Amino acid sequence: MLAYHGITDPASFGAQLDRLRRLATPVSVQDVERALAEGRPLPPRSVLVTFDDPDRTVLRHALPELVARRIPAAAFVIAELVGTEKPFWWHEAAFLARHGGRARMLPGGADPGRVLALLKAMPDPDRRRSLAELRVSAHRRPPAQEQLRPEDLCTLRDADVAVGNHTLGHPSLRRCDEATVHAEISGAHRALTRWLGEAPSAFAYPDGGFDERADAVLRRLGYRLGFLSDHRLGPRLPAHPLRISRLQVDSTTSTRRFDTILSGLEPAVQRLLGAQA
Repeated sequence: MLAYHGITDPASFGAQLDRLRRLATPVSVQDVERALAEGRPLPPRSVLVTFDDPDRTVLRHALPELVARRIPAAAFVIAELVGTEKPFWWHEAAFLARHGGRARMLPGGADPGRVLALLKAMPDPDRRRSLAELRVSAHRRPPAQEQLRPEDLCTLRDADVAVGNHTLGHPSLRRCDEATVHAEISGAHRALTRWLGEAPSAFAYPDGGFDERADAVLRRLGYRLGFLSDHRLGPRLPAHPLRISRLQVDSTTSTRRFDTILSGLEPAVQRLLGAQA
């Protein structure tokens, strides 16, 4: 399972899809659901292409490349951004920190990378409060970011890109209380069901890691697949349908590394490099 975000290099992304066609077997969300329901493994070297936090680059750049090659995919949407021009909160926070933003729980003068690390580690109420303070104190507002519209979600779905739940606002669920976990997942579920005319069946954890409370909410809502961003190679038939591993990639990944990822050797290579560091 491959986890992309936005597409910054359409030509490179198209070349990656050509290699995927030659070296692997593209599968859809429905293929994975059927394999799990029937207890049979997916074909050898199966790959599902997924996108987390998709913006309009996925619609404009990724979708034509996927359609041209008849490769299915999945896009996991931050529901409260749909139909807006709001930037992702982590982009906004970094911009505000560069332009004089301050917050009581953040050290003054910290570089944007440090600010983001601290925000991600905070309990969710503290993160939201600190982000609000950054907005008030910064001397510039971040540029708008054109997000997907409700009708774009239907365009993706109709082109064999399954639209999945990525929560309302992309918090770290492990930093949220139980009520917030429920509200983030169920609120996005209701919005996506309204826009698509059908309930989503797949979910991607916004912080990439598994959360037991989220698992319980997903099961109650009828989700059949849940995806992590743990940069691990998953088995051909996942043991836990709501804990499916994914390998992280982007449109600028080199051909050599992309081939390593498709080969299944990438996690081992990264462990070796880590041991040598």
